[in-house]
Formats: sequence, C-alpha cells, structure tokens
Amino acid sequence: MQETTKDSPPTGLARRDLLAATAATIAGAVAGSIATAPGALAQTPKVEAQEHWVMKGDVKLYVYRKRLAGGDANKPVLFLVHGSTFASRGSYDLIVPGRTGYSAMDHFAGLGYDVWTMDHEGYGFSARTASHAGIRVGVEDLKAAMPLIEKMTGRKSVLMFGESSGAIRAGVFAQEEPARVERLIMHAHTHTGKNAPEIERRRKQIEFYKANPRRPFGIANVENIFNRDVAGKADPAVIKALADFELQFGNSVPSGTYLDMATLMPMVDPAKLKCPTCLVRPEHDGNATVEELFEFFQALAPHEKQFLFVDGMTHGGGMVGSQRQRLWHIVHSFMSLPPAPAA
Repeated sequence: MQETTKDSPPTGLARRDLLAATAATIAGAVAGSIATAPGALAQTPKVEAQEHWVMKGDVKLYVYRKRLAGGDANKPVLFLVHGSTFASRGSYDLIVPGRTGYSAMDHFAGLGYDVWTMDHEGYGFSARTASHAGIRVGVEDLKAAMPLIEKMTGRKSVLMFGESSGAIRAGVFAQEEPARVERLIMHAHTHTGKNAPEIERRRKQIEFYKANPRRPFGIANVENIFNRDVAGKADPAVIKALADFELQFGNSVPSGTYLDMATLMPMVDPAKLKCPTCLVRPEHDGNATVEELFEFFQALAPHEKQFLFVDGMTHGGGMVGSQRQRLWHIVHSFMSLPPAPAA
C-alpha cells in the first residue's frame, strides 16, 4: 500500500460525536447571523486528505480519505460509492473555481465522519483495463478496499452511500457482505428500469456497449447528465469544473454499468438486504420510475427503512448540484439516527 497525506482548507466545526453534530448544526442555523469571534476560524480543525492504493489481483485501485486532523480517532466511517460517469473526487470532492461548499467529503468530515471513497476500475486514478468495468467489477473493487479501511480505522463495517449505478454497486455489496455495511443509502437507484426513459435509451444501444468497453466522454456528456431530466437547473460553473476535472483522465469512461443497467436489472434483491436502508428518489429521474422504487421499498427486508421523494431534485449531480445541501442533510440524518432502545 502506498500512502500520501496532505492538508485541505479548513471546513466545518469539530464534532465529538454525531448526535452532538446534529445539535450543533441546528444551533448554528439559529445563530447564523452572529459575527464570528476574532481568531475563531484559525482554531477550526483542518481536514486531512490521504491517498491510498490497493491491489485487486493485478489491478491497482485508488482509495481516497478525508477526516478532521487530530481529535477522536474512533470516528464513524462513511464510504461514498460513485456512479457510471464521474470518478470519486469529481463526485464527492469537487473544487469549483471561485466558489466554496461543493465538497461533500469536506462537509461530512466537518460533521465528524471519517470519509472514504474510491475510483472503480477504469475510472479516475485507478488502472485502465480491457474490462467493461461493469457493476459486478465495482462490487469486487469495494471488497478489495474494505481490508484497508479496517486496517486504517479499526472498523470492520461502514456507513455506505451510493448514487445511480453506485447505489446498485453498494446494494449488491451490502447483500453479499452484510457484516461490512451498518446502514445504506441508495440515491437515484434503478431497480428494474422498466419504462424508465434513460434506461430504455440505453437498451437501444446494447450492441454498441457490448462492442465498446469504453464510451465517449466530454463536456456535452456532463451537460446531458445534468439537463436530460429537466433543463436549466444546473450551474454552468459546476458543469465546467466537473468536466475539467474528469477530462484529465481522458475522453472516455467504461461502458459496463450502462450495459448492465440495460440488460441485467434487477441486480439488488431487496429481500437480501439486512441493514437499515434509505431510498432517495429525485423528483426528476429518468433512470427509474416511482412505481419500481416503491416495489423495491416494499420488498426491503429491514424493518428500519425510509423512502424519501425529494421535490425539485434531478438525477444528475446529486452531491454537487443545486440541491446538494438537502441531500447532505438527508445522509447525515439517516446515518446518525440513534439506535432503537432495547425492548
């Protein structure tokens, strides 16, 4: 394993635990107009960033971590699983020039989480291979990363969030490795894809995806992901920043998740999920119908489960889009829910 460490700009407030974080967030909202005391910003703990590498056979995979420097080492571990097009740091640690507040990893680190993510095979800083790098490949990536996280944090299980095809990866992983996932959030999930416009579009291109392990990528693809369900909700500066970041890795991304979502659905069996599960449905999402997600929700085995329909949200850019702070709130609320009292 190779590791490097660097500091990120200060962000958020120190939290000793997640329940205190919730109370402090509420208090901060009430007192938001009070002037900051001199020197207070200088005392704000810094967010520490670490880069790691793990091997899955002979495939080298990039793993990324952010947490508050110092303080309590026994932080809850939040693992973020990226989707079909954007790699981990574009999805969850985006820097928008001239703007602040787009990094989900900084936000959750500030709330007291030990935040991890990774680039799946064929994406970002991870190795390029001849593979289509479909959902099954991504599940094996997660399995390869977990021993590292256990070694570095001392925790055998994580809180897991996945969006779009990342929700499917996370769901399959949770059903196959139930001891590794404490709580699961599936954002913009696809269950069957039946009558879903975007999945039906992909079904018309099955032969292309089969013949081409990688599909073209450029700023037009980013614009389409943000605008295909409802146009005009995305900030052009965010689209450009995300495209600029992702294009450093080349002008193509793996085709495998698109192929799988067109041919293999459903891949997650809700009856096999054992952990508390939250399903988040954006109002505008061509990757699934509301009906299929209600079917999935009703079949979920856990008694502790939530279904959230988010008004105005689109499929694209959940963690970096215009409604990112609402999604962050949903994630923290579900992940920090206190355990039920003993009977």
